[in-house]
Amino acid sequence: MSRSVFRLTPLALAVLLSGCAVGPDYLRPANWLPAAFKEAPTAVAAAPAANPAVNERWWTLFNDATLNELVDQALQGNADLRSAVARVEQADAAAREAGASLFPEIDAQGAGSNSKLSEKTATWNANSPDILRARSAGLSLSYELDIWGRVRRSNEAARANLLASRYGRDAIRLSVAGLVAGNYLNLRALDAQLAITAESLQSREESAKLVKTRVDAGLVSPLDQYQADGAVATLQAQLADLRRARALAENQLALLTGKPDLQIAAGDLKQLPLPPQPPAGLPADLIEARPDVQQAEQQLVAANANIGVAKAGYYPKFTLTGVLGSESKTLSDLFSSGASTWTGGLSLLMPIFDFGKTTARVDQAKALNEQSLIAWQKTLETAYKEVRDALVNLRENGAAETAQQQRVDNAQKAHELAKLRYDAGYSGFLEVLDAQRSANDAQLAAIATRQARLNAAVELFKALGGGWKPVAG
Repeated sequence: MSRSVFRLTPLALAVLLSGCAVGPDYLRPANWLPAAFKEAPTAVAAAPAANPAVNERWWTLFNDATLNELVDQALQGNADLRSAVARVEQADAAAREAGASLFPEIDAQGAGSNSKLSEKTATWNANSPDILRARSAGLSLSYELDIWGRVRRSNEAARANLLASRYGRDAIRLSVAGLVAGNYLNLRALDAQLAITAESLQSREESAKLVKTRVDAGLVSPLDQYQADGAVATLQAQLADLRRARALAENQLALLTGKPDLQIAAGDLKQLPLPPQPPAGLPADLIEARPDVQQAEQQLVAANANIGVAKAGYYPKFTLTGVLGSESKTLSDLFSSGASTWTGGLSLLMPIFDFGKTTARVDQAKALNEQSLIAWQKTLETAYKEVRDALVNLRENGAAETAQQQRVDNAQKAHELAKLRYDAGYSGFLEVLDAQRSANDAQLAAIATRQARLNAAVELFKALGGGWKPVAG
């Protein structure tokens, strides 16, 4: 009885020690950023409360069916996103491989051999047969006792890398949706510019016809005709350049959505509603939901766990091994009574002198952990800065759009007055051309400002990792 207890002592001790794990446990670093964004509105009428939950389909807030369809197509067919999905599958397989190390490895084995003795050997041992035959089959077991937590730390790092890969996929998903939305807004801005330019061209062509009539009647100088025709040619060139830009924008959307033959009907940027404004006191902890921030944190978790993996190299490695099977001279007797055999043991591998190799590995793991910590901090700082930038752009572009609309109204009134003055003979045609150019420039600038305001909303949604979900009621 005492012998059995003595023999089981190493195994029992190993099991008792298997609960500890060397290396530091992960503790999330404190978030030192301000609690709220000072650029966010301080008072918004009937503003919804902010909920840290991410609005995964934030682009639907633009209420544009075409945009919704394009983003959905991109999330299905974009090459970068499909590649990210494949990386997630790779990380998932790596995590499953690491997790399998927590369990024993059982293998089936079999062997058969024939050996012919030399004549000298056969003469020396007359009872030995000329040919020695051996057959064996069995199951072998190998299991590392995770006393110091090396396997558990490896599994912890693998699971963190899997989560980081998933967050990386989500970051690309957010980026792709933002690119589609931004390019779509650019396309719609070009549509609006095309419409305005075509309308201005028609107006200038009509003016050129009237000028020609007056020139033919000898009422005005031919100089007016040259100026009018030059103004028409200018807008024709501008129209061609806008058509080129729109075609390129459509091609870019085709690439993003994975639809090479994509064609999008003309629309109007002015019909796109502005998405909801951020609520007052927008909490800064929303950026913690950003996938790139979560990805950086999981990479930090993995780096922290790898310190434990490296430190386990200082301690002995215990491995349980065993074989259960059968051995016989012939295959027919392999599984007969009396052919069974078994072996079992506990092996130990203890480092003595490695000339600093383990220490170097620990130092490398610590340095990588420090790099991961700095990367996480930088990601948070970048996210905070991007939100602040988007809030500033959203606010100032809103003010600029109001001013631009006043400019458009004044330019159109000036154009109408200039035409009346020219028709009455109080001014030359150059004044009309100048008024036409001012009105056209004002309208195009107003479109660019509205596009910038909508783009700022897109950038805010991206910077917040999807924005916020208004709480009902």
